[in-house]
Amino acid sequence: MTQSHPRISKAVIPAAGLGTRFLPATKATPKEMLPVVDKPAIQYVVEEAVTAGLDDVLMITGRNKRPLEDHFDRNYELESALQKKGDAGRLAKVQESSDLATMHYVRQGDPKGLGHAVLCAAPHVGHEPFAVLLGDDLIDPRDPLLQRMIEVQERHGGSVIALMEVSPEQIHLYGCAAVEATGDQDVVKVSGLVEKPDPADAPSNYAIIGRYVLDPHVFDILRKTEPGRGGEIQLTDALQQLAQDEKVGGPVHGVVFKGRRYDTGDRGDYLRAIVRLACEREDLGPDFRTWLRSYVAEEMQQP
Repeated sequence: MTQSHPRISKAVIPAAGLGTRFLPATKATPKEMLPVVDKPAIQYVVEEAVTAGLDDVLMITGRNKRPLEDHFDRNYELESALQKKGDAGRLAKVQESSDLATMHYVRQGDPKGLGHAVLCAAPHVGHEPFAVLLGDDLIDPRDPLLQRMIEVQERHGGSVIALMEVSPEQIHLYGCAAVEATGDQDVVKVSGLVEKPDPADAPSNYAIIGRYVLDPHVFDILRKTEPGRGGEIQLTDALQQLAQDEKVGGPVHGVVFKGRRYDTGDRGDYLRAIVRLACEREDLGPDFRTWLRSYVAEEMQQP
């Protein structure tokens, strides 16, 4: 008989990073506000949470992140100007972001790592399971990863992490999971985790990507977690303790994701994400693909 667990309603989005890989663009503009085609990356993430049924969103911010709050707030002057122009299309786009979800904000203060950022959410989350979505990972809405993770958590309890198979040469860039098979092809039991291991020491090629559904007991562990790799409080270290002792906060499972993921935390991948998403847009795609084919053909002819 399937056990029932509390329904998840809250999403936490850590967004306090400095975005140093995108300097100088991020000197005064939060990296989360960099546009992916014509919409800031952070809006894609909030839309994903809302699509999964999580309309209570807490954003963990820091200094110079005020534009994030402004983006999800009303802009009456702009709305009034668009109304006077009769520009209903752009008006709807402007209002869309402010009507998406109930937004909350808290500042992280000192940038002590992802684990510390998640811990900042404890007063808001309370004793409920919750989702964590990292803004650097955009998941295509046609691939409902977060919904699947919530289903797994509601069935098994505990925590659920998103996993993706990568080449052994890339595993040092990610947290890595030791896994055991389950009765579901896309679900594994996580028996151990390590943050950015050397390829020779990696327990698998299953990399953790930026989606989590967490049991609230993770807060108790994070309060006691010492700084780890990079001198930061690592969420992976806390999840490792949960995986080793199910009595603390239930088991840890992983959902193996094989869908479309766009990494906007790397400059090259960010550009590729824009190209891929622009090609798939009905309003932009046909002309853009024609130009892209022509451009690539010209480049191929260059000596």
